[in-house]
Amino acid sequence: MAMRQTPLTCSGHTRPVVDLAFSGITPYGYFLISACKDGKPMLRQGDTGDWIGTFLGHKGAVWGATLNTDATKAATAAADFTAKVWDAVSGDEVLTLAHKHIVKTVTFTQDSNCLLTAGNDKLLRIYDLSNPEAAPLEIAGHTSAIKKALWCNNDKQILSAADDKTIRLWDRSSMEEVKTLTFDTSVSSMEYVADGEILVITYGKTIAFYNALSLDLIKTVEAPAPINSASLHPEKDFFVAGGEDFKLYKFDYSTKEELESYKGHFGPVHCVRFSPDGELYASGSEDGTLRLWQTAVGKTYGLWKCVLPEDLGAENSEQMYTSAPEIKA
Repeated sequence: MAMRQTPLTCSGHTRPVVDLAFSGITPYGYFLISACKDGKPMLRQGDTGDWIGTFLGHKGAVWGATLNTDATKAATAAADFTAKVWDAVSGDEVLTLAHKHIVKTVTFTQDSNCLLTAGNDKLLRIYDLSNPEAAPLEIAGHTSAIKKALWCNNDKQILSAADDKTIRLWDRSSMEEVKTLTFDTSVSSMEYVADGEILVITYGKTIAFYNALSLDLIKTVEAPAPINSASLHPEKDFFVAGGEDFKLYKFDYSTKEELESYKGHFGPVHCVRFSPDGELYASGSEDGTLRLWQTAVGKTYGLWKCVLPEDLGAENSEQMYTSAPEIKA
C-alpha cells in the first residue's frame, strides 16, 4: 500500500524564500535558517519546522543565510549592501559587515572564526570574526556577480559560482585560482558535501556531480524541468532537486533513475537541502513557504506518525499514514 508524502508547511515569510541551511546536529537537535526577500531571516527547529525566532535588522531582501555547525551563530547576506553575523541563541546582532554592493552568500569556516562573503561586486571576502575591524582578505577574478561561495577541503580552499558561467576553485593561503569550470549557462546552485568531497551543481535542467578537489566530472542527470537547487543525501544513495515546475524530484544517485516527484509548493522551488541526519529535506519557494518532506515516507519522525491499518477503525483502514493534510509549523 503506497504511503502518501505529507509535507509540513512552515509559514511566516511574506515574500519568496531564496536560501536555506541546516546546522549540524547539536545536543538540542538541529536547526534551520531561511533567507527571504522580506528581509527577515527566520530560525526554526529543524525536525519539526517550529519557529524559534526572526533576525531583525536588515533593510533589504536577504539572499543568503547560514548557521555554524553548533547553531550558536548565524550569518546573513542582503541587498542592503551588508552581511550580518548574529548570536543564534539570543537573536542579537553581533556584527554588520559593510560591502560595496548586494551580498548574495555567506559561509562560516568549521571553527566559526572566519566568514566568507561574496555578491554583486564580484569579489570574495574573508573576514576574521575575532578581529572584525581588520580589512577582509579580498580575492578577485570573477567577471560577474557571485551567487554562491563555499569553503571546501577542510577550509583550505574555496569554491565559487558566478553569473560569468564559471565555477572557480581557489587556494586560501595563496588566494590564487586553482581551476575553473565553464558552462554554457549560468549555474543556478551549488552544494558541497565534505564527506567524499562531492560538489553538487545545477544549471538548466542538469544536475551535475563533481569531485570538489579536482573538479573532475562524476556524473550528470537530466531533470524534466529547469532546476534551481539540488541536494545529495548524507548516505549518498539518492538526491533531491526542485525548480521551475513547482515539484520536488527524488533520484537514485547510483542509477540516476527518478524515484518520486511531489508537488506541494505553489511557485518555483528556489532551494532544497537535506537535514544533517538525512531524515528529511527542506524546500523554499517563490510562494513564501518552506516545506519539510520525509525521506522515508511513513516513518515516525518529528511531527510525523505512522499508524498501521490494525490501529485504525475499519472505515478508514485504507489510510495507513496519518498526518493532517496541511500541517502548519
